[in-house]
Amino acid sequence: MALRHNPTARQVRLAAELRRLRDNAGLTSRQAAALLGVSPPQISQIEAAIAGVSEKRLRRLAAHYTCTDEELVAALAAMATDRTRGWWEEYRGQLPTPFLDLAELEHHATFLREVQFLYIPGPLQTEDYARAVFSYRVPELPDGELELRVRHRMQRKTVLGSAPYEAIIHEAALRIMVSNRTASRAQLAHLLELSDAERIAVRVIPFALEGFAGAASAMVHAGGVVPKLDTVVRDAPHGTVFIDSEAQLGAFRMLFRKVEDAALTCEQSRDFIHRLTKEL
Repeated sequence: MALRHNPTARQVRLAAELRRLRDNAGLTSRQAAALLGVSPPQISQIEAAIAGVSEKRLRRLAAHYTCTDEELVAALAAMATDRTRGWWEEYRGQLPTPFLDLAELEHHATFLREVQFLYIPGPLQTEDYARAVFSYRVPELPDGELELRVRHRMQRKTVLGSAPYEAIIHEAALRIMVSNRTASRAQLAHLLELSDAERIAVRVIPFALEGFAGAASAMVHAGGVVPKLDTVVRDAPHGTVFIDSEAQLGAFRMLFRKVEDAALTCEQSRDFIHRLTKEL
């Protein structure tokens, strides 16, 4: 297989999982190469995601690593053989790679759970809201790239019809008018409309809630085919971070449950958003 210059986040994740399996088996890359009958650099290239791996070789590696989790091995094999070229590929070379990686992650997710405190979650944004958010960037984006980002964000809405989606939104994000009053009212109306959909849950954390100290918990939790392949996405000062270590995933699952326990029910949230819309 030809070497990759820019592996996707999904390809990097597959490579990381194979490296974890080898580490758990207590084998060096040289030992793994000997068991597979290849050179050590080939194992390193696979584990760096710059080279792909066939399903046959992946299953041989899993057997050599004494991995007995058949569901995990099957999921990794599906990742190794996946040749999906989704809608996000049209933006390659035009938008930063994390935009594409996030869209790919959402496309393959079995469920999505999102917590936001300052902004409406991306898949739930109206076009005017998204444009206002991207327009505030410093330095300002060229008109062409701004419109590309808005269009990309609007296309991310496709995930709302393919996987269960739960959004927990703080009242602050509902009240901050990133554009004008008309756009804010339209955004809240759009949230109400989406909250009626069968696979979408929108829940609110009000300012009045006492004992809530989780305001630094903004994240996206994307479900994998098996729990070990879950991913948490967080924004950091240096860019978007994809988190997939077992220990960190466990911590973020617990954190999400705490935030979820604090939020209003879906019905209470709809009433809350409806009242807020009237205030505008």
